[in-house]
Amino acid sequence: MYKIRLIKDGVFIKNNGEINEIVESSDKDYANLINNKEFYKIQTMAYKILENHNTNKADKMKLKIKFDCLASHDITYVGIVQTARASGMKEFPMPYVLTNCHNSLCAVGGTINEDDHVFGLSAAKKYGGIFVPAHLAVIHTYMREMMSGGGKVILGSDSHTRYGALGTMAIGEGGPELVKQLLDRTYDIDFPEIIAVYLAGNVKHGVGPQDVALKIIGEVFKNGFVKDKVLEFVGNGIKNLPIEFRNGIDVMTTEAGCLSTIWTTDGEVEKYYEKHGRKGDYKEMNPGDIAYYDGAVVVDLSKIECMIAMPFHPSNIYEINEVNQNLEDIINQVEINAKKQLENNNIEYNLKNKIINNKFKVDQGIIAGCAGGTFDNICAAHDILKDKNTGNDEFALSVYP
Repeated sequence: MYKIRLIKDGVFIKNNGEINEIVESSDKDYANLINNKEFYKIQTMAYKILENHNTNKADKMKLKIKFDCLASHDITYVGIVQTARASGMKEFPMPYVLTNCHNSLCAVGGTINEDDHVFGLSAAKKYGGIFVPAHLAVIHTYMREMMSGGGKVILGSDSHTRYGALGTMAIGEGGPELVKQLLDRTYDIDFPEIIAVYLAGNVKHGVGPQDVALKIIGEVFKNGFVKDKVLEFVGNGIKNLPIEFRNGIDVMTTEAGCLSTIWTTDGEVEKYYEKHGRKGDYKEMNPGDIAYYDGAVVVDLSKIECMIAMPFHPSNIYEINEVNQNLEDIINQVEINAKKQLENNNIEYNLKNKIINNKFKVDQGIIAGCAGGTFDNICAAHDILKDKNTGNDEFALSVYP
């Protein structure tokens, strides 16, 4: 049985369930689907959201998008605001959140960017933005809890700007694209292909969102299957996943190379909005009864195992059981691949010296970042470590929400 199956030639998905691949068939109903493919393509959630935010009415395939909201952290917003101001900006034309990156808050107690925080506060006051003080929240937690909304589109100057599990299409871009929005210009791209990610079944105990995400990344990154495309998450497996689990998968889709994501929403998402005092921002999101996708990634959640990514990319994945059984062979291959990537014979890259008694010694553990620092992940780590300790030797464990 497959864990993940890629369908390359297009699919129709009926009622968020039955999948019909593009194959030769004499069936009249199937022929009707093929003949009306363009109609069914506009039944996807992604198509409708992009169409609603496209200002180019002359050519719908050439998108000129105006976003509902912008977001930047303290590593990027200074340059963005200064560039926009130098280019004539007088005020922020849309909600612009100036918030924090976990990387800067982790460094020197968060004081390393203190001057930038003062700049951000003054810019928010002058131009009408939303300033998030240091240690109150990091960028993606704040945006999910306070700025997401069903059918919205958000642009962030961080690669992992992803809020699809909450019904919000979000795109991470470089600072110049945010400058363009601040100058009342548009985000110009060709209409992207839309790929269904069909989640079925339920995960095993102990398997987390990063495991599911890594498995998907491993299947689609190197072959470019989802590069610059929108991933639309559908399927009966979604209802079995807690919200933070969905967020954990969603945010790591950046490593797959896709443009953005959107998920079907349900009562659990509605509860999330209500919990954060924003029930009115919830919107039930579903594709039409029949929707056409340019391809599909079909995931059997029940077959996903605990995963690990080796250097130097999250697509270099192995099942942890596989690593434990073939540790020396896998580490040796990682070293060989690393030397090829580094292209410098003078660099000594050695991981085999970490193999002690046929186990891999780890020097540092970090639970943090756009994907790892979610509430549920931290709670799970707490439960595992409860009444235990990490010792007082070389191993260091850090947790950054």
